[in-house]
This record gives sequence, C-alpha cells and structure tokens, in this order.
Amino acid sequence: MKTEHFKKKLEEEKIRLEKEMGSVGQRNPSVPNDWEPAPIEENVESDIADQADVIVRHENNIAILADLEARYDTIIEALVKIEKGTYGKCEVCGEKIEEARLEAEPAAATCVQHR
Repeated sequence: MKTEHFKKKLEEEKIRLEKEMGSVGQRNPSVPNDWEPAPIEENVESDIADQADVIVRHENNIAILADLEARYDTIIEALVKIEKGTYGKCEVCGEKIEEARLEAEPAAATCVQHR
C-alpha cells in the first residue's frame, strides 16, 4: 500500500481544513485539536434587522465549524492509524480497505462492503 502517498493527501487535507476552520472559528486554547466558533462581534448594530443578521451569521458559522471539525477529526484519526501501522484496515471486518476507496477517501475507516 502507498501509505506515504495517503499520508501526504491527509496532511494536505488537514491544512486545508484548518484554514477553513480559521475563517469561521478559532483554536480552543484549553483543548488541543479543538475549535470553537469565533466570538460574536462586539459592536452589534443598533438596527434590529442588522442584529438578527449578525446572530444568523454566527449560528451559520457554528454549523459550518461543526461539519469541518467532524471531517478534521476523521483526518486526525487516519493519521494516527498511519503512525500505529493500522491504516487501511476496515474497522468492521479487519480486511484491507480497497486502494481505490482510499484514493477517493483517504480517511475511510471501512471497506466498500461496510461503508
């Protein structure tokens, strides 16, 4: 298996996700590899409609960050598996995950049969 190839793809994806998460959130200084939404702007507009827009944007950022962080966690898990030597094994049956599947989804944890 081309483990180094997949490691490179996973590391590139990790960097991309960190940039995206940085656009809607910030690293949690108390918890490694954890992100939190960026705080709401302090100078909230006086107009009620503008205030609502700020809150809606913040809530959207929370949802976006949650999705990105879930993806980020799967990337981290795959990189840990590479270090442990367990990368590319299906978590359900223990068989090798097809290379074509890993090429399409380097963080895949299961084979095609068990996805």
